Amino acid sequence: MSLDATTLRQALWDNHEEPEGPARNARAERLFAEIEQHGDTQLLIDGLNHLMQVYNYSSEPDKMFVPFARLLRMWEQRPEDFDGQQIHSLFWKFKWVSSGMIDQPHIPLASIEKWQAEMEHRYRVAGHSERAVRQGELRIARHLGDMERAERAYGAWQAADRDDKSDCRACELRNQGSWQADRGAEADALETWRPVLEGEFSCAHEPHAVLSSSLLPLLRLGRAEEARAHHLRGYRLVRPKESMRSAVAQHVEFCALTGNEARGLEILAERPAYFTDTGEPSSLLAFLAVTALLTDRLTALGHGDQSLPGPGGRTWSARELAVHAREEALALAARFDGRNGNAHTTATIRERMDRAPLLDRLPLGVRSARPATVQPPAAVAQAPAASDLASLLAEARRLSEAQHPDALPAWAAVARAAGQGNTELGERDRAEIDEHRAMDPRVPGAEAAQLFRSAADRYEAAGEPGKAAAAGARAAYAICLDERSDEALAAVAEPVARALALHAAGSATARQAAHALLCRVRILSDRIQHAEDTAAAVTELEEAVRELLAFTEPHRTEPGVRTAVAEALSFLGNINAFRGGAEGAADLYARSAEEYVAAGRPWYAVEPESQLAGVSRHLGDLESAERASRAALEHAAHFPEPGGRARLHLQLVETLADAGKPEEAAEHALEAAHWADEAGEGTGIGAYARHKLGGFLLELGRVDESAAVLEAVLPDLTADDHGEGMIVQTLWWLGDCLTSLGEPREAAGHWLKAADIAQGWPEQRDHAMLANLAGQALYRAELNSEAELAYQRAGELWRGLGDIHALVRTLRVRAWIAVREGQAGPEAARELMTAAAHECEQAVPSADPQARDRLRAELADTYRQTAELIADSCEGEPGDEDPDGTARAAYEEAVSCADKAVSAFAEAGADYTDLRTKSELLAAWLEADLGRTATAEGRARGVLARYESVEEGAAPDRRKEAAAVLEYLGRG
Repeated sequence: MSLDATTLRQALWDNHEEPEGPARNARAERLFAEIEQHGDTQLLIDGLNHLMQVYNYSSEPDKMFVPFARLLRMWEQRPEDFDGQQIHSLFWKFKWVSSGMIDQPHIPLASIEKWQAEMEHRYRVAGHSERAVRQGELRIARHLGDMERAERAYGAWQAADRDDKSDCRACELRNQGSWQADRGAEADALETWRPVLEGEFSCAHEPHAVLSSSLLPLLRLGRAEEARAHHLRGYRLVRPKESMRSAVAQHVEFCALTGNEARGLEILAERPAYFTDTGEPSSLLAFLAVTALLTDRLTALGHGDQSLPGPGGRTWSARELAVHAREEALALAARFDGRNGNAHTTATIRERMDRAPLLDRLPLGVRSARPATVQPPAAVAQAPAASDLASLLAEARRLSEAQHPDALPAWAAVARAAGQGNTELGERDRAEIDEHRAMDPRVPGAEAAQLFRSAADRYEAAGEPGKAAAAGARAAYAICLDERSDEALAAVAEPVARALALHAAGSATARQAAHALLCRVRILSDRIQHAEDTAAAVTELEEAVRELLAFTEPHRTEPGVRTAVAEALSFLGNINAFRGGAEGAADLYARSAEEYVAAGRPWYAVEPESQLAGVSRHLGDLESAERASRAALEHAAHFPEPGGRARLHLQLVETLADAGKPEEAAEHALEAAHWADEAGEGTGIGAYARHKLGGFLLELGRVDESAAVLEAVLPDLTADDHGEGMIVQTLWWLGDCLTSLGEPREAAGHWLKAADIAQGWPEQRDHAMLANLAGQALYRAELNSEAELAYQRAGELWRGLGDIHALVRTLRVRAWIAVREGQAGPEAARELMTAAAHECEQAVPSADPQARDRLRAELADTYRQTAELIADSCEGEPGDEDPDGTARAAYEEAVSCADKAVSAFAEAGADYTDLRTKSELLAAWLEADLGRTATAEGRARGVLARYESVEEGAAPDRRKEAAAVLEYLGRG
């Protein structure tokens, strides 16, 4: 059955509101086929305009030339068939066609110049400004690389007057800034873009394009944090816009130049059709160029064999895709150059593909760990000469003596060199190699114990009994790593006794004996978690610690002894914390850190400082907690272990959050996420860090950044790994973000998911609140049936929780939903308002005085809203158009409800004066429409008198509205 013209026009409008893409284009084509059979010229013009619109904002802009040519013929043959809006649309779309042809290398340059001249002529004849003409000429000249012509066109464009054919202010500013950036004036470009970035000017594709255009200028100007924010904000906007391939390419380029290669790959993978869509060759060229840039970067990092998605629906290696993208880009650039008669496009695209990174790494806040650099085989070192081995040994011993974290890799280098067979090492040398191999935390406990015993034997053979005893104690401690603490404790007794005896005889240093004692302390500490009598095990540990301190006290100034003192103090801190002595623990952790720093070993202070931060936060001493966390980070900075760094940043995040410093907390959450990714823990502590980052960004009002981070982290969250509470909070925050961004439908979806999780919790307030929020969002999105269900669910929950106020509000909103088109209707709405009033009336008698006044105010507001609903639901107003008096009766009823509201607000007390006067003015408007001039005037003057000498609160608004009532009455 053929659709009528009205239905087809509505279908065109509905399709205009659909997302960009092939589906929208296909619907437009089907609708146009039906329109062509209709015989309505006006409808045919609208259909052609719609085709141009959807083609231009899709991957198929090459299709818009045919409908435009048909429109232009129709205009030339019968201009009287076009109404004002259709004429405006024809001339507006002339801009798309004339300079837009430059994006199609198959269209000859002569044809492009002809159409540009045709546009100039038609605009002049029609009396339009040449501003749009000169802007189109600038685009052509820039594409051709004709800078002299571009300069002239730019000047003429800026000098010409704006009219209704000029691009919107947001698009004009984007193009102006783009020209400035191309000419090297990047700071000027950012200033030009500022009104768009700050939201003063916007349109369907702005600030999307400005945000992507700003990325490289910001990086080059050293404003990396802003660039990061613009990437998060901007990519979220361009992601659903099929027509914005060039902008997506700028985001991929940004990732390739900031060490975020994995993020760039994720973006490439999201739209595989971008590799092959040929409707706009210019944006395809940009996309191929940045693909080559990104994959070349991966190949340079040693990941040329990494599997990637790419064109043809198949998997490519990074190396293969780099070659393919470069070849395709250069071939397409050659087509443009062949058309243009120069080599400008090829030169430009080569420069883009060969750009060097601007930053080694810029943390983004979304999971995207860069693959580790792979050392090419050719770079593997040759076996060192004997003299080199001697140097390696000397350096390793120097670092060991200093207890430096780099000692282990230094001894590993010695071991590799020794394994080449270049020289014969002595027993002491091989003992040291074994000992340091055993210290590697990656070595299993049994193997480590064996290596330590081997070292002890070699030390004995080399005439180093003190070192042998210390190595024996370490071998015993290594047994603990396999959860055999009782066996370890038995094994450590002999080397400890021997070390003390050797020290007494002058055959072992205080450092060697102290470290033997320290191994026993470590074993006893580990044994606590397996002990049947924990208190007794803690006491045994304390005795061993105090024995260690007693031994070390006379020798604390000797090399290496002070670190044992520091570790012993840290163990005492743990013991105090276990026994509930938090303040004593804090003091001991502080002393431990001080000892490490005084010993010149600040890297060991990280652990006690971290413990001090935790205890101080527990005690509410946020200043000390913050100071300790910062010290831990500072001391860990030069020896980064990524997972540890992530945890240190997160510890500071928690303290800063408690201290009300969300901005700095966000910075450290970002760092925590970065280090977690580097440690391969992106879905663990990295997800928690991003969750916190999203919350801080929301608190700081950086809503679009927050949304991007929270959307990215959500897929990583699982109930088993992160808990339902964290998932619900993330969904809750995300709903808040999307509401602020004007996306209520999406916000409702997240709140409903959160509500479904929370419905299984013992306490149901969160469930009720989430259902309520979902109802609000669905109401804003005009999804009325869904909003009704959400509010009904929330109302039942509020009733179960005994929250009458929240219940009443759900009933009132449901009443307003009922009078919307296609819903239950005015009678159902009145029943809901009556139910709301009944809930209040039932609760008032049993409430305490303060709660009673709040309930009376809730009842009063229900009466007021009932009055508004009754009046709004009338088909007309009292008067000549109300022959049966229906409207008059409704208005009379509404006045009665408004009077009830006034009385109830008055009874609730002076705190509700502003709401009472609002109801009074509602009654005044209603009585004015009923023709009760004197009564209405009296109400308005009463409100004026009430606020005669009041300025704060609602006073100015109430006076203004009362004056409006009097003015309305004065006009009769």
